[in-house]
Amino acid sequence: MLNVHVVNFLEYGLINLPWWGYVVFTLILTHITILAVTIFLHRHQAHRALELHPIISHFFRFWLWVTTGMVTREWAAVHRKHHAFADKVGDPHSPQVLGIKKVLLEGVELYRKECKNTKTIEKYGSGTPDDWIERNLYTKHSMLGIVIMLAINLVLFGPIGLTIWAIQMLWIPISAAGLINGIGHFWGYRNFPNPDMARNIMPWGILIGGEELHNNHHTFATSAKLSYKWYEFDLGWMWIRIFEICKLAKVKKTIPVLNRTKTPKLEPDYQTLEAIISNRYRLMMRYTRVLKNDCKQELAKLQLTLQDKISWRSLKQLLAKDHELLTQEEKSIMQKLIKQSLVLKKLFAYRADLGKLWERSNLTREELLSALQMWCKKAEASGIQKLQVFSLGLRASY
Repeated sequence: MLNVHVVNFLEYGLINLPWWGYVVFTLILTHITILAVTIFLHRHQAHRALELHPIISHFFRFWLWVTTGMVTREWAAVHRKHHAFADKVGDPHSPQVLGIKKVLLEGVELYRKECKNTKTIEKYGSGTPDDWIERNLYTKHSMLGIVIMLAINLVLFGPIGLTIWAIQMLWIPISAAGLINGIGHFWGYRNFPNPDMARNIMPWGILIGGEELHNNHHTFATSAKLSYKWYEFDLGWMWIRIFEICKLAKVKKTIPVLNRTKTPKLEPDYQTLEAIISNRYRLMMRYTRVLKNDCKQELAKLQLTLQDKISWRSLKQLLAKDHELLTQEEKSIMQKLIKQSLVLKKLFAYRADLGKLWERSNLTREELLSALQMWCKKAEASGIQKLQVFSLGLRASY
């Protein structure tokens, strides 16, 4: 009888589940790991978008230790550097700089290489946990945790536990290095024309806890919520709200809300200026929507050759982007358009002047407000009806 129990233990471990039970159990484990990365490492540690209760914070630290072996300070530092150099030379894992193939296939190696850069860790790793257990266990013995996890899986499930463990170990390298760092900066849709090439992989952030909404995140990096449009779903945000209800989390910042008064102010004030600067990407998309018909009518009038033909979608991108983000090809197209259309020339000029409100400059707050007030007056005297409508919307913003 004893031998039978020993054989069963060696074959099935302590728990013998049907095949679907192992699948469900593995999905639960990997889902907790995703939550630990997106909520604890990303939104809490790297960006300080929320506060976590010590109980949930330490649980996530422990869970990451036994399921990934990642060190909190290293992860936060590498990610912060990624934002500092997003899609430029210096970005540790940009497919725009290094190529999509390299980031997809060697993403883990790129991360480990940057972790060994002591200057990166010192410069970008501040404010992360530095208590006794972090220094003497989680950081010093970062690989011990995953060995313990392997032993637990083998004891619980026998040989199948090795497969479950392997999936756990591969889950973050595939989702983070492949999907987020690679595809998230190469393929997808963009809600906002921000300076880097971050894209939303899909509007439903379920598989990797909301990290699929990468363009939204890079536009509002310190927001605890990654979804923006009504149809977008951020699973990580759902859990954060649950933690808030249970008093285990406190949100510090979300995507800024652009409010409007029913009656436009006589003149923009400092509140209007702050709202415009905080919501500049959103307002530039509104600029293109309001002026859509005017632009389409002008495009139809232009006598462009087949080679120089431009679609509304391309023109929309030109209008939405800050001038400093335009490529040489886009600048060349813009010059051709303004030479043939006085209306488009005005619209590009007004767009450029509005962009100066948030470009780096030596202007004081008072000078910026004066520039905004002057912009609104000129726009409303431009003779372009939709431009007047947009200006009135600015004066109603707060």
